[in-house]
Amino acid sequence: MTEKYTKGETHGCIVCAKLYQLYVVSDASGKFLDAKVMSLGGKLVPNAERPLVACEKHTVTEIESAVARAYGIQNEEE
Repeated sequence: MTEKYTKGETHGCIVCAKLYQLYVVSDASGKFLDAKVMSLGGKLVPNAERPLVACEKHTVTEIESAVARAYGIQNEEE
């Protein structure tokens, strides 16, 4: 079984930069596995290869646009 490491991190909303507390799970090599938003009003951005969070009030279109602006177009197959 692969060792997993959990640590608390603060991340800003990908759209508006509001801060949220996350528990981020990674493997022994540091590869991102999963995360959980601990602050109210935040949600994880789906299909992300990194811990990304957005406010629950933002639409899917706003979130996708912000991710594309910051990281380029995301290919779900990768």
